[in-house]
Amino acid sequence: MTRLSELAPYELDKSDHRSVSNKPRSYALSIAPMMDRTDRHYRYFMRQITKRTLLYTEMVTSAAIKHGDKEYLLGFSPSEKAIALQVGGDNPQDLAECARIAEAMGYDEINLNVGCPSDRVQSGHFGACLMKTPDLVAKCIEAMIAAATIPVSVKHRIGVDELDRYEDMYNFVQTISEAGCQRFSVHARKAWLQGLSPKDNREVPPLRYDDVYQLKRDFPHLFIEINGGFKNLEDSYEQLQYVDAVMIGRAAYDNPYLFAKSDRLFFGDESSVRSRIEVAEAMIDYIDMWRAKGLRLHKITRHMLQLFHGQSGSRLWKRILTDKSCQDGAGSEVIREAIAAVQSSITA
Repeated sequence: MTRLSELAPYELDKSDHRSVSNKPRSYALSIAPMMDRTDRHYRYFMRQITKRTLLYTEMVTSAAIKHGDKEYLLGFSPSEKAIALQVGGDNPQDLAECARIAEAMGYDEINLNVGCPSDRVQSGHFGACLMKTPDLVAKCIEAMIAAATIPVSVKHRIGVDELDRYEDMYNFVQTISEAGCQRFSVHARKAWLQGLSPKDNREVPPLRYDDVYQLKRDFPHLFIEINGGFKNLEDSYEQLQYVDAVMIGRAAYDNPYLFAKSDRLFFGDESSVRSRIEVAEAMIDYIDMWRAKGLRLHKITRHMLQLFHGQSGSRLWKRILTDKSCQDGAGSEVIREAIAAVQSSITA
């Protein structure tokens, strides 16, 4: 099977009225944007494991981006790149401003959330409910593309409520692509706006991968990424027979070291792979820097609890980090202690 990294990225026809700079980039693997998960500390941690996987921020509302503390909400370390900002909103002018801000801050892509089904998101009329108004989404995309040169993408579901036929998704993607969007990340489950919690919406509606495969066949010129239910690299890599890229969500948080071989498998990068211990050690200077700024240790270590998932010493690692990271004044010595404990348990 040919790796996506070996293929030439899709180029827009030079006569097309849209900007050639908005062509998608060939990221064959990404980690899904996840609320209360994919903050800057998680992303820095994951960069110690994978250098090539595309990372996303948590979803940030357009109102927060316009009026909030931009460094707090959007700041990131250069080592986190490549990185995409996911934004939620439904006002074209506001989203255009977000695109300008994202580009100015150095983001590689901006992604519009058209997939989240939570009540809070619905009350603001964005997320999955926008699949019911593709013309509005198209106006948002047009405004964002006009405002910035970084790629603009959309993350959406295969359907929402009763609009769950393949034809409904086809019409949605056709409308949005005609507005200039070239990259679509598709969660292969429909969303129910009422009656299911966000957690249930990630698990209860059945996966319909074939619909996403058909979308790629019907729109061969678009960059189609599949999302939903992938728990290991092998099954994810097999998806490249049918689509352009794979997005992994919860498994990336529950088992972060899953990505240790992702650069080699998905991107042909033969760089050496860090061990779990080396990943933990690589976080020490970062922790010292943020502790000096007053950040509490658990804000970082909460993302590291699953580093030894399925390995000898995992419980010991989690117990030390959980018990000691919340203590006043706790710093990188907690990581050193946990590393030593794990190493002792392995050699015992």
